[in-house]
Amino acid sequence: MTIWHTEPSLELANTYSTDSVIGHLGIEFTEVGPEHLTAWMPVDARTLQPAGVLHGGASVVLAETLASWAATFVVDPDLAYCVGMEINANHIRPVRMGTVTGVARPVALGRRSQVWEIRITDENGKLACISRCTMAVIQR
Repeated sequence: MTIWHTEPSLELANTYSTDSVIGHLGIEFTEVGPEHLTAWMPVDARTLQPAGVLHGGASVVLAETLASWAATFVVDPDLAYCVGMEINANHIRPVRMGTVTGVARPVALGRRSQVWEIRITDENGKLACISRCTMAVIQR
């Protein structure tokens, strides 16, 4: 069983994201499963705050990027498209270097809205941020 309308293309997501904030921050989609989408992001000069830890806004960009692409892969693109409506994030643990990995899983997949949970972990698998993003499904 899968939630995807068609098999998600990591290559497509990575290619379309290159010339945007997604590419600028070094976010790369790495895995798709039956009910999840995964991407990683470097923790480096592009994503750190002045105090030397991962900027919360960078975590939110990773979370919304995952939710947006996942929502897009769920709907029939001939009939609908998805846009972000709301996002929240709880920053649990600071990350100073390396990479973080985000995994998006659906909470609810409705005809008019979708809710996604995104868990962001450090290289040791420790939770750094948890986010929830609501996507609007707009009929064409």
